[in-house]
Amino acid sequence: MHRLVALSLGGGDRFVAEMQRAWDAGDAVLPVDQRLPTAAQQSLVERMGASYVVDATGRHRRRGGWPVEPDDALVMATSGSTGEPKGAVLTHDAIAANAMATSSFLEVDPSTDRWLACLPLAHVGGLAVVVRALLTDTPLEMHDGFDAEAVAAAAERGTTLTALVPTALQRIDASALRAILLGGSAMPAERPPNTVATYGLTETFSGVVYEGWPLHGVELRTVDDEVQLRCPMLLRCYRDGTDPRTADGWFATGDAGNVADDGRLSVFGRVDDMITSGAEKVWPVAVERILSQLASVAEVAVVGRPDPEWGQAVTAVVVPAEPASPPSIDEFRDAVKSQLPAYCAPRAIELVEALPKTPLGKTQRWRI
Repeated sequence: MHRLVALSLGGGDRFVAEMQRAWDAGDAVLPVDQRLPTAAQQSLVERMGASYVVDATGRHRRRGGWPVEPDDALVMATSGSTGEPKGAVLTHDAIAANAMATSSFLEVDPSTDRWLACLPLAHVGGLAVVVRALLTDTPLEMHDGFDAEAVAAAAERGTTLTALVPTALQRIDASALRAILLGGSAMPAERPPNTVATYGLTETFSGVVYEGWPLHGVELRTVDDEVQLRCPMLLRCYRDGTDPRTADGWFATGDAGNVADDGRLSVFGRVDDMITSGAEKVWPVAVERILSQLASVAEVAVVGRPDPEWGQAVTAVVVPAEPASPPSIDEFRDAVKSQLPAYCAPRAIELVEALPKTPLGKTQRWRI
């Protein structure tokens, strides 16, 4: 019988060794985010049905776990950007398909390239780097978290490839690396030419669309403006046994977008994030891209607030760059109306000290 092994470990050689040990035994692995409080870690392990926990003190058997299927490799907790995390069950074939497609796109050469894994291994953005290196026999350096100086030192030692979130990109000299995969949150308006904007989900074991173009084997379509994927990288099911795929293999992402005639994907945001104001549709991400470029804005999220006249009022929730001199509604409306229809312009501003985010920096709009 094949079991689920929870790895409650930081990034490092022991994590990789324990993952390989589990796989050699036919078991699957549940990476546990070390930044979660102890109670939350224990709750995750219980909900996902792990039979063993490996932590700093050793390997521990626990009651109440349930089996995995023979080809299952990973159970990855979803980001929780819309609520309670789910466990995406990914097979060895799925993670290998992602690793090989990415390596082909980047033209990875194990004789000259070197991967750096510095994102949390409990998230696909970090763990996918490790899996790519292992499956392609490419040298790998691992850090237990992001540190700008450590990334610079790794580049001096020969690291050529890594994956980051946009907030981390701002803290390093990107030119020191050959290529940087970016995911996890909205892309900056301007970024270095060696960065690659990726689109993917926990359910696809990280990015499967690079710079809008699907990787090899990835099919895209939209149904009622919702992006759907069909590809060998997709999950088998969720840990509770539910299969979110259609009978013919399509997965509804929950993201709104468009696939152009040439096959390139544009993503507008979560379907549930769309604001309907005066019968007009407003995509928050489009408005946020404009407002985030203003010097008066440190961070911004756009949401719809209930309004008796408009149904929903477009509202900018803002972390001001200078709290003593916050931006004005006129500044915001003028900026948005210069690029989008007037109905997209915010009707109100709410000032906050910080926006709620996931550990990888993705704004949790549902908590605003």
